Amino acid sequence: MPQQRSEQTEQQSTRRGGTVWALVITSVAGFMASLDNLVVTTALPSIRRDLGGALNDLEWTVSAYTLTFAVLLMFGAALGDRFGRRRLFLAGLTVFTGASAAAAMAPGIGSLIAARAVQGVGAAVMMPLTLTLLTAAVPAAKRGMAYGIWGAVNGLAVASGPLIGGSLTEHVSWHWIFWLNVPLGVALLPLARLRLAESYGTGAPLDLPGTLLASGGLFGIVYGLVRGPADGWTDTVVLTALFAGSALLAGFVLYSTRAKNPMLPMRLFRSRAFAGINAASLLMFVGMFGSIFLLSQYMQGVLGYSPTEAGFRMLPWTGMPMLVAPVAGILSDRIGGRPVVATGLFFQAVGLGYMASVVSADLSYAAQLPGLIISGIGMALYFAPAANLVMSSVRPQEQGIASGANNALREVGGALGIAVMSSIFSAQGGYESAQNFVDGLKPALVTGSGVVALAGAAALLIPSRRRAAAPAASVAEQAPAPVVEAASR
Repeated sequence: MPQQRSEQTEQQSTRRGGTVWALVITSVAGFMASLDNLVVTTALPSIRRDLGGALNDLEWTVSAYTLTFAVLLMFGAALGDRFGRRRLFLAGLTVFTGASAAAAMAPGIGSLIAARAVQGVGAAVMMPLTLTLLTAAVPAAKRGMAYGIWGAVNGLAVASGPLIGGSLTEHVSWHWIFWLNVPLGVALLPLARLRLAESYGTGAPLDLPGTLLASGGLFGIVYGLVRGPADGWTDTVVLTALFAGSALLAGFVLYSTRAKNPMLPMRLFRSRAFAGINAASLLMFVGMFGSIFLLSQYMQGVLGYSPTEAGFRMLPWTGMPMLVAPVAGILSDRIGGRPVVATGLFFQAVGLGYMASVVSADLSYAAQLPGLIISGIGMALYFAPAANLVMSSVRPQEQGIASGANNALREVGGALGIAVMSSIFSAQGGYESAQNFVDGLKPALVTGSGVVALAGAAALLIPSRRRAAAPAASVAEQAPAPVVEAASR
């Protein structure tokens, strides 16, 4: 008995302040993984000068990370559920940090591409587990605010990638876009080991057939989307990848409806809450990623801003989540996530629509500002409650795979957004002159606005808080308590 009390006291001491520590650790880890989606884009000319390589090689420094990240997200979440979420989080963080150092020291373009692919593997294991670890550490009544802060940091990472990459490249060296991750990762590893509690999912064996089907399908689709704008949509390899990926994903859906312990139970999509928030997330990232990708080029190539100047001028959009998202999280605790998410998505759609209506070859910053502010508020209102809606739409032991599926759909949406926007831009305009760029940008932004508006409509399909309360309560009663052991073990 005394020994048990001693262990309990030690566990309580170790976990004192666990909520705050979990929020800090998971937010910083999520920031690192999200940042690397777009941080390389503004550094590509400098990388080419130092390491050489053709345009195709440069594109792969971005695509290699996107591919492995998107393809392995659900598998990473499943590994965490099976073998321990904290344990796999630490493993993913270690791989990501080591690969970041390898990328910074890469002697050639080939080794840089390889390091970026390994970075994506580490991020795929680490990223979906940030939400499950945060959920386990935060009391249910405070999760909205915690998700709000987590969402704000992740939204800031996605939107500020070009600014951070451009500033480091312009004022220090492109190597530092990768070195930046190393001290952060080294600092997080002991903190995560000491301050996060271990937890598990259902304990079901790994679904190897489902893993192969889902990973192969996602690889084919993301590969086709990434290569389509560069190689042409009628290219044999691109078409083969898209068709094969679609066939494998269809096979994954059919298999998962019949399997005993599927990696992603298809019954989850019978829930309007789970289906609605995932559809909204996919469409949101299609519109947002594609818009940021083109607008960052517009500010530099057409308006003549340096990478740093362009990043600072986008702060009303990219920095708004840090101010608004925590408030949005508190609102979602009080009135439910659906109205906050839907409002945010419609704000984002209005902001993009405004930008499409005013964009020109000599647009003043004052004219840009309303669109940037409205889009920033919209993005902030979306990120915080979206995480809450995903995690609350499933049972506690299924939160890992739910997070992995949502993140995978976001990554596919981002790749699809860049591919679709780039194709529309190329069909209507180009890089020949400032006016030609604007001619392509306008229809692309209109498309982005329409897609995000569809995301808002999908969010309205999510049941209201009152309707969801009763089913959620019954599920909670039926669901076994999640397996959690003390962090000090």
